Amino acid sequence: MKWMIASAPWVLAAAISGPALAADNPASMTDAVKTSVFGTLPDGREARLYRFSNAHGVEMAVTNYGGIIVSLRTPDSDGDVDDIVLGFDSLDGYLSRAYQTSNPYFGALIGRYGNRIAGGEFTLDGKTYTLAKNNGPNHLHGGNKGFNQVLWDAKPFSNDTGTGVILSYTSADGEEGYPGKMDVTVTYTLSDQDTLSVEYNATTTKATPVNLTQHSYFNLEGEGSGSILDHRLMINADAFTPVDKTLIPTGEIRPVKGTPFDFREATAIGKRINDDNTQLEYGPGYDHNFVLNRPDGSDGELVLAARVTEPDSGRILEIATTEPGIQFYSGNFLDGTLTGKSGRAYGRRNGFALESQHFPDSPNQKDFPSTILEPGDTYHTRTVYTFSAR
Repeated sequence: MKWMIASAPWVLAAAISGPALAADNPASMTDAVKTSVFGTLPDGREARLYRFSNAHGVEMAVTNYGGIIVSLRTPDSDGDVDDIVLGFDSLDGYLSRAYQTSNPYFGALIGRYGNRIAGGEFTLDGKTYTLAKNNGPNHLHGGNKGFNQVLWDAKPFSNDTGTGVILSYTSADGEEGYPGKMDVTVTYTLSDQDTLSVEYNATTTKATPVNLTQHSYFNLEGEGSGSILDHRLMINADAFTPVDKTLIPTGEIRPVKGTPFDFREATAIGKRINDDNTQLEYGPGYDHNFVLNRPDGSDGELVLAARVTEPDSGRILEIATTEPGIQFYSGNFLDGTLTGKSGRAYGRRNGFALESQHFPDSPNQKDFPSTILEPGDTYHTRTVYTFSAR
């Protein structure tokens, strides 16, 4: 069997045509992708930067260190182009002590397991596996050295679906405590339809939990522009998964109706973020998984997950995914200690993340959709970001 294979290339309710699968479009080296040195790791290896653009002025840069989306420049309603993701101009920013201490995961690929695993352990086939506790009592985003800190192999390409880069990495059996050797491929494809497709594939030699995601922080007014609380957010979800005080899901699927988590209609992010609500206190703010609405029989297909509009620039970001959930994080722990590409400090709630995913702590939650990848199966998920302006 194939695990979570997208069977239709259409975004439901959004009519967005996505690029064909990378396997159907072999990559080739291309002058459409400009490659340069991004910096040098402490062990002497070079990280590379890959820049590419589309016909409508959308430009992006990706480094093979952590698979990080370093910049993503899109036009506003007047045609002016700004960088809408938080990050740094050089590798040194991502290697600095200040960044490593706070570790906000700007723009990075996350694995093996995006989000939290309770107590840093899980039991699989009768064996208990112990993971790093790098987020209080819990395991977060793959551990002390997750996929966000490895040097991926990279192969630029340009074909009839778009331009981009294919990143690949082999995670050793036992790496960060996870069982099985896992081969991972992530493909970034920027199309002339103003979409960015992020496609994830993985195989393993032993049963293992897998939950890959992309951790870009967005500010649709431009990175360094300040608060994102006026951005208007719609999340296509009737329910979310409430958490305990350590941000581990309780196992409940709770309706959003009548709560500050109801984003079924476009609502300013800041409208209810300071409401008297225990879940917001735990955040502090939004840092929760939303259970996406999915028509019967649409498992593995792209569905519209979220739409964000910034009123001043007119920029619109739509996200569609094959995943069952999306984590909305309102940048609660940014504290002004990191200065980004604009030369401005990133303060609290100066960026937001919308991470397509399976649910947090699924290996310990029997009623959540399974994240276990078995030998002989193929993990395959896809998320599509669409950029436009009013």
